[in-house]
Amino acid sequence: MQTTATHLRSVVDQDGAVILDIKHDTMLTLNSTGGYIWQRLQQGKLVDEIVCELSRDTGVDLAVVDRDVHNFLEQLKAKHLLTEAERDRPAGLFRWPPKLP
Repeated sequence: MQTTATHLRSVVDQDGAVILDIKHDTMLTLNSTGGYIWQRLQQGKLVDEIVCELSRDTGVDLAVVDRDVHNFLEQLKAKHLLTEAERDRPAGLFRWPPKLP
């Protein structure tokens, strides 16, 4: 799952988004589509969910939206704005991964 990096601050509205990267002392602006995607990433939505919602909301073919969203996410990764979220560990008495002797 993709998640936004913790060293970022952002403001999103109907016109797009402004992202402040505190760690790298940079600022990035996104258009309205980029802001749409960014906001849903912050909400913890899966990429497939975002693609489906964006296709439905815009009427653009799902395959086109899928390609474009993935290209956009690659650009965000290259700018160190996205990270892979850690998978949840199982609850209970067991350690995961198991500690070997």
